[in-house]
Amino acid sequence: MDAASVRHVPEQRRRADALRNSDRIVRAAITALHESGTAVPLEEIARRAGVGIATVYRRFGDRDGVILACFETYFAEEIEPVLQAARVAADPRQGLADALTAVVDTLSGHRALLSAAKEAGAFTIGIAERFMGPLGDVLAAARARGLVRDDLLVRDLAAIVVMALATTRHHGADSDDSADRRRYLALLLDGTRPSAVPLPRPSAVDLFAHEPTDHCPRRHHH
Repeated sequence: MDAASVRHVPEQRRRADALRNSDRIVRAAITALHESGTAVPLEEIARRAGVGIATVYRRFGDRDGVILACFETYFAEEIEPVLQAARVAADPRQGLADALTAVVDTLSGHRALLSAAKEAGAFTIGIAERFMGPLGDVLAAARARGLVRDDLLVRDLAAIVVMALATTRHHGADSDDSADRRRYLALLLDGTRPSAVPLPRPSAVDLFAHEPTDHCPRRHHH
């Protein structure tokens, strides 16, 4: 091994350690949010991850950075496979309905993460639309076969998810809001059926954003 290669080994090791630390922090945060709610402090997340609080700030900048990374990881591992499954459904309309139902169900099971993501600007209709891009082909197939209304957009699918999640109550683990959630999701899905009456044009406003924010989803390369 030449001198240049020797110098690269410690650097590669440091990068690998940094990636492992980032992953531990993200997974500790997801677990902590699920178990303790949105008020869990960063110090507790650092303790669970086995790192110092300074490492958390160095890797993610601030609390919102941690939440954004958590939401991206959760979406990649739990939501994207559901969206991809819809692409091979024999009936594209049913594929869309199954995908939206699964997305709403899994997100409602992680209410603290969802709430924290909303507070951090990581979950709005605009952001959900970008995440749900894989459904674009399914939607196009459903439109081509006359199974959904001609003017239905991916943005509308994202809005359906956000609106259905708005019926999820936060009354503790023992509350059963699945009946309401599925009822209103069914109503929303029924509105996607073909219709001769066109929908009004959507605005450019991200309707469910609580306030203007500079946050946007980003992949963390640490």
